[in-house]
Amino acid sequence: MDTKTKEDFLNGQLLLIDKPLDWSSFQAVNKLKWAIRKKFALKKFKIGHAGTLDPLATGLLLICTGKFTKTINELQGQIKEYTGTITLGATTPSFDLETEIDATFPIDHITDDMIHTTTTAFIGEIEQIPPVFSALKKDGKRLYEYAREGKKVEIKKRLITITEFEITSIKLPEVKFRAVCSKGTYIRSLANDFGKALHSGGHLSELRRTKIGDYNVNKAIDPVVFAENLLGKLEKS
Repeated sequence: MDTKTKEDFLNGQLLLIDKPLDWSSFQAVNKLKWAIRKKFALKKFKIGHAGTLDPLATGLLLICTGKFTKTINELQGQIKEYTGTITLGATTPSFDLETEIDATFPIDHITDDMIHTTTTAFIGEIEQIPPVFSALKKDGKRLYEYAREGKKVEIKKRLITITEFEITSIKLPEVKFRAVCSKGTYIRSLANDFGKALHSGGHLSELRRTKIGDYNVNKAIDPVVFAENLLGKLEKS
């Protein structure tokens, strides 16, 4: 990592972070905030991320400091690429592994050809219903709050664009994929809808964000490593 000064972080940096599994995006931002404040004895400075990743997802998180926080909205609108795994034959209320399996379905009828052919229905501009376990708001309350209370709410469909949806490996019940999509796309919903389209069920069992616009996760750094590089490896938080 290039040596950065206090002025660099205050004037603005775009930091490419590889978010670890089970970390929230907020935790990753806080790790960097703690390290930068400690290194330069800063009481206040601006820092934020451009697009949340769920704790069960890994991969690219763009973190902006200082004046670069003004670019967050623009960065959030960039095209994103993901890789992951859809597990067929079972659904969960959250469409991923955050919640327990609530129903199982047969997969004996599913062939490799069927899987590859079904992807075409999800390419282009499509309507998608966001997961009920999401941070979207309805009447001033987040959807996951309604879900945890067991309340049913009507969630409106939204138009999203999937420009690429490619199956990279099939070992039933697991199907590995790569997807390139617009802002607002829920890969969890894609997994759930894909299972339905195969006359079965499906949920997202693994997810990694690999690209945001021209930024690639292969240039990203673990937040703990970032802190160690900045402060020295003897420093722990």
